[in-house]
Amino acid sequence: MNIIDHLSVGVPSIEEGRKFYDAVMKTLGCDCLAATEGFAAYGNGAVQFLIMTPLNQEAATFGNGTHICFVAPTQESVNEFHQAALSNSGVCEGEPGPRPGYPKPDVFTTFVRDPFGNKLEAIHNGFAV
Repeated sequence: MNIIDHLSVGVPSIEEGRKFYDAVMKTLGCDCLAATEGFAAYGNGAVQFLIMTPLNQEAATFGNGTHICFVAPTQESVNEFHQAALSNSGVCEGEPGPRPGYPKPDVFTTFVRDPFGNKLEAIHNGFAV
């Protein structure tokens, strides 16, 4: 059983957020399944990840030490995720490649920050496999 129903990150506006996340999530086989002025929901058949404007109308912020890791079906999709992020105002936080220090062998991953400061990872052969 999956223990997480969905995850979300804050963005200053859904329009700005979708410029980044529509491209990045497409590399993982996910589409925007629903959107309003307050959120956009992504997944592959079911919503699992959302971008949202804060309900309290304060600025969206990111958590220090927090990141969200997405399953990537192939090493190539990890590379595509990284490139899509950088092409859409994301910042590299770790080039795509193997991570021999990870507890599982054959891990291939990358880290980026979205334009709003949220740290993201795309991983092939991670814990979910």
